[in-house]
Amino acid sequence: MLKTDSKASLFNDLAISPLDLPPSGYNDVENRERGRDGENRKSGSLFLVLPLPIYNVEGRFFIESQACNGLRLWLENFDFVTLCNPMVCVSEAPNNTLPVKEMLGFENLKLAPLPASWGLAQFVKRLPLAIKQLSSLIAEHQHLCFAIGGLWGDWAAVAGLLANRKERKAAIWTDRVESQIKLQEARNSNGLRFLYRHVIAELLKRLERAVISRSAMGLFHGMDTYQAYSQFSPSPHLVHNVHLGPDSRIRWETLGRKMRQINKPILKIAYCGRVHQEKGVFEWIETLKILLSRGIQIDANWFGEGPELEVARSIVLAAGLEKKVKFKGHLAGRQILLRQIQSADIFMFCHKSAESPRCLIEALLSGTPIVGFGSAYSRDLIKNRGGGLMTPMDPVMLADAIEDLYRNQAKLKRMTHMAALDGYRLIDESVFKHRSDLIKSLQSL
Repeated sequence: MLKTDSKASLFNDLAISPLDLPPSGYNDVENRERGRDGENRKSGSLFLVLPLPIYNVEGRFFIESQACNGLRLWLENFDFVTLCNPMVCVSEAPNNTLPVKEMLGFENLKLAPLPASWGLAQFVKRLPLAIKQLSSLIAEHQHLCFAIGGLWGDWAAVAGLLANRKERKAAIWTDRVESQIKLQEARNSNGLRFLYRHVIAELLKRLERAVISRSAMGLFHGMDTYQAYSQFSPSPHLVHNVHLGPDSRIRWETLGRKMRQINKPILKIAYCGRVHQEKGVFEWIETLKILLSRGIQIDANWFGEGPELEVARSIVLAAGLEKKVKFKGHLAGRQILLRQIQSADIFMFCHKSAESPRCLIEALLSGTPIVGFGSAYSRDLIKNRGGGLMTPMDPVMLADAIEDLYRNQAKLKRMTHMAALDGYRLIDESVFKHRSDLIKSLQSL
């Protein structure tokens, strides 16, 4: 680890105040092995119900890789964890999943999946069995946390209502305002599809409020989610959901080099996420077109797959921008993706829905300013240091903001430094311990 005076020497030519140097231990990845406080923080059993599927491949269970990391962190905070997910039987494990037993073992972890029931008929048919299983598990565990996120087949919502009926204190956790997203989908539809989706959105809104209001605590990831739900919860808390550890922070020496290289003539822009209308993919392309029309040289890359991937590529190709704007598709390996984000000058986003995307946190940890359509969530992430810039949902105004940074490189350098400091606290161990401590505190309420 660098001494303070050597850290400061990296930034003498950038007029960085000593007050803006990183916290002690900025690059100390050994914190992961030692534990944040050097103490054994495990206590009690946790019953966790999540909406994401668990895949059954001939008796072997696979789960999404970030969820596997989440389980590891829950197990660091609780003596025993029982996980209940909707189960899907498949012949081959999907990409980006890991075998649960091989990764975590079953000594302190139990899987208690329920059948995936995302249709009304399936849900009604399987509900009695689900109620029996969930009731038994609620009674067996000291701590309860249920992550809601749907309508039919949302076993977490069912568990929340059951816990209330049994007078058990449970925490409800969510990272997006699902009913608002469904309502936006309805507004983008016509005819009977509009009517159907509008009804689903209304039913979902009522279910969300019923579960949250009947649960002892609300854990809401991101300010958008917190503002939407906090009024309905008896004990609301703003939390974050991150799956990157201390070793994912940009190293201080690397940050210094990155800031010195900002004076290059080409502005490197990155984004990672699903290629989807709710992510603002077409507004993202439009903003880049405006920047290019103003003579700004760019190298823009979108990493990720999604339903609009080929449409986006065809729009770029038709405009003759394929050498400057690239949709790279899926990029294998988390560290490879983080290096791409870290190498960018700006992380540009055009999100249109009320959710709390983790990619913005990944950008801040990478020392890359987040610049895009502002929301309560994104503004809250940079409220301490100002490691980004928010605009209304208007490609012209977003292009104006980026052009200002392009032509004012001292401002961009300063914002790059602030981005790394804004992201400093947002690592997996810290945020999972925060949530775990809140869940445990329910026992004293």
